[in-house]
Amino acid sequence: MAQNIVIVGGGPAGVVLFNEFGSKLSASEASVIMVTPRPYFTWLPACPRMLVTEDGELEKRVLMPFPDNFNEGNRKVVLSKVVSIHDGEEKAQRFVTLDNGETIEFSVLILAPGSKWDGPLGFPESKEEDLEFIKKWRKEFAEAKDIVLIGGGAVGVELAGELVDEWPTKPVTLVHGHPLLLTATYPDKFRQDVVDRLIRRGVNLVLGDYVDDIIPKDGKITTRKGTDVPADLVISTRGGKPNTEFIRTLGSDVLDDGGYIRVRETLQLVDHPRIFAAGNAIDIPEGRHAYKAARQALIVAKNTVALVRGSDDPKTLWQYRGGRNSITLSIGKDGGACYFDVLWGLMFGDYFASLKKSRGLMIDMVKRRLQL
Repeated sequence: MAQNIVIVGGGPAGVVLFNEFGSKLSASEASVIMVTPRPYFTWLPACPRMLVTEDGELEKRVLMPFPDNFNEGNRKVVLSKVVSIHDGEEKAQRFVTLDNGETIEFSVLILAPGSKWDGPLGFPESKEEDLEFIKKWRKEFAEAKDIVLIGGGAVGVELAGELVDEWPTKPVTLVHGHPLLLTATYPDKFRQDVVDRLIRRGVNLVLGDYVDDIIPKDGKITTRKGTDVPADLVISTRGGKPNTEFIRTLGSDVLDDGGYIRVRETLQLVDHPRIFAAGNAIDIPEGRHAYKAARQALIVAKNTVALVRGSDDPKTLWQYRGGRNSITLSIGKDGGACYFDVLWGLMFGDYFASLKKSRGLMIDMVKRRLQL
């Protein structure tokens, strides 16, 4: 009798897993169910540009509908949200509960819930609402006179680049709590290079300082150090938080203090050998990128196939060893910066970044690789 493999999340990890099982497991071995609230995949790295400009109608390409074959053979997409998980000793005691009250039994459960975002990346959960959300942000950006972004990670850097690309004379300020942009995951030399590139593009930087109250008063905000920054639109571009509140139903020890899922090297949850996790919500100390999520998903896929086929000896399962931390940032349509953690650390600028990401935002490559 076919076993149920349930995947929670339709992001990079979830879709990679869905495709892997469709090609590696027969209908007699497993039924594959992906639970996600949206009937489409959203390519987040392209969203800063999509939210700033109408050019190219990017919403038609960035919101990628799941194809019909996602509901054929041994695969099915369930449009819903998981609100709780029960993991018992017997098969009938393993199930997830959906927000409509229905339950789905699982033999293997894979958690790939991704992140929750504030501000422009905090998308709703329907196509109609998403399109209105996109229009709203485009209007706010267009009408704003002084824009301030709070948080100088990849989202803040790329959104600042898109804003000055679209409106070169509009004041855009980026406030970041550290002396250099991004995080210490990357070397100072690269982080300083990103600082220099934004300054050359006309972005105002306030580094090593914080903003506690992001609501403008009298046309400005004031940092902790007392710096007044002109502002009529202030946006949080801090990193996303793990979308894991529903996983607490497994027990208080499944998440760390930051809300990330505790996993073993096999990407199994501690004390839950038939539950795996992958993507931005796991507690592995490395950069959280779509390509990392996809690599983790491939390890989870191999281990899930092994469990389905009766090989549950931990010694036979694959282990995720992490990888090098590389990043490509787009800074407008023709600019950017790249860092590759190989040799002595390779850095590239506008030309390479524009070829790799900035011009096309990797949309066609992602659609092809995810079979969308």
